[in-house]
Amino acid sequence: MLEGPAEPVPPDLAGAAARRGARLRRGRRVLRRFAWGLLAVLVVALVVWVALESPWSARPVPAPPPMDW
Repeated sequence: MLEGPAEPVPPDLAGAAARRGARLRRGRRVLRRFAWGLLAVLVVALVVWVALESPWSARPVPAPPPMDW
């Protein structure tokens, strides 16, 4: 392998690699923004649910019906 002639390198190899890297970086940025947006929506939904429902307070126990003897 080292003794033979070197393989020719495509002339646009650096440009193609740079375009592919930019595309991958752009895709990761979009995915990261989507994930942060989804997290923000979930946090807002949780805060609204907690504010409306008060899940930490105990529910009142219903009284049994009166017994007529």
